[in-house]
Parts: sequence; structure tokens; C-alpha cells
Amino acid sequence: MKPQTRRIELLDELRGFAILAMIVHHTFLDIGFVLGLSWGYTVFNKLCVLQPVFWAIFIVISGICSRLSRNTLKRGTIVLGAGLAVTLVTAVIMPKMGITGAEIYFGILSCLGVCMIITGLLMPLIEKLNALAGMIISVLLFAFFYSISDGSLCFGLIKLPEALYQTNYLMPLGIYSSTFESADYFAIFPWLFMFLFGAFFGKYAKDGAFPEFAYKKHSRVLGFIGKNSLWFYLAHQPVLYAIMYVILEIIVLIYK
Repeated sequence: MKPQTRRIELLDELRGFAILAMIVHHTFLDIGFVLGLSWGYTVFNKLCVLQPVFWAIFIVISGICSRLSRNTLKRGTIVLGAGLAVTLVTAVIMPKMGITGAEIYFGILSCLGVCMIITGLLMPLIEKLNALAGMIISVLLFAFFYSISDGSLCFGLIKLPEALYQTNYLMPLGIYSSTFESADYFAIFPWLFMFLFGAFFGKYAKDGAFPEFAYKKHSRVLGFIGKNSLWFYLAHQPVLYAIMYVILEIIVLIYK
């Protein structure tokens, strides 16, 4: 944050909550994937209904923080680099180790990194626009592009050419073929506009206009996770995999 800005502790705590919820959700997926227990998949699938809430919290808060950041472009480059590293590990290194089915192409970090870079480039314009108008436009554009992965815009009113969906080269934009699979995937469209909503909303944070309780600490644990969300995201799957494989080895030894 910029030196003159009071830290909004509630944003850290909400981001920490979203990360913690994601870790719990992924734990059930790994129970099914690594341990081969079907109930893990069952619980994971049932919890998927809550996913959009956590996505919205995390992406909007990231957008707000882009308005408070000293260097959004630099931050975006770092996050995008982390996203590319995740792809390298999951799509190249892990398959060589015999671990397949966990490949990540353009996951949340890649999407956020691109959104930060775009927002950083647009920041002079964003700061000139009326914040409320920018928020409304962002919501409308999010709705307009929401169905792009299904081959249409504006909730099916505008059909896109089927030829676009015969390749995966446009996958970062939300356009991909039926062969595309990714364990974690967030396209630039429509999520860029949710990020921009946060960037416009961030004006109120920058002006110190949030309610007083937002600046007070409520949970040190969630605040710590939120402040270190990048590291928690990068570390959570390797740690979960390690725990699951240890449990798997113990089970094998017990039933030998």
C-alpha cells in the first residue's frame, strides 16, 4: 500500500478467508484424486456451488488493492510470473513424475497478473472516471462477457463463430475447444471486469471512506493468511499432496 494509506485490515481478513476456503475445498479434491476416496469428490462437487462467492471476494479485493498499490504493473508482473511457474510445475514437471490430471493452464494467478498489468496501464484513465459509473460499467461488461466460454455474449443473445472454438490458442480470453482441461482456470473475460469493479471501488478505500471497523483487526490468523495470500496459494497444493501421499503410504503399509 502507499505510505499515506491506512491499512484496511478487513480486506486482508476477507482475502484470508477466501484463501482458507479454497484450501479446504481443494483438500476434498485431493482426497479423491490422491487417496482415491470417492466421497472426497462428492464433497468437493457439492461445495462448488459456493466457489463463485470466494472467487468474487478474492478478485474484487485484488482490484481494490490495485488502486492502493505503489506499483500495480510490477505487482502484476510478479503474480503473472508465479502463475506461469504453476503451469510449468503442473503441466510439465509433475507429468514427468507420473502425476497427471492436475495440469493448470491460465489459473487464478495468471488471470490476476494480467488483470493487474492491464489495470496498471489503464490507471490514469480509471482515476479520471467517476467511480460509481466505472463500477456500473464493469458489472454490465462482466454480464455481457459472462457466457463467452459457452460460445456467446450477453447471455446467449449474441452467438460467436464456432470456428473460434476449434483451438485452444484463445484460451486466456475464455475461448477454447472441447479438448481443453485445466484444474484451475480463470479467463481474462469476464473476470477482468470484476477486477476493474474492484479497482473503481478502490477509490473509496484510497480516500479513507470505508467504515471505521474495516480498519480494525478482527482475526490475526485470517489477516496473516490474507497478507501472504500468494505464498499460501503457491504452497497449499504441494503441502496437501505431500500430506496425502504420506497418508497413502501409511494405508499401504497397514494393509500389506
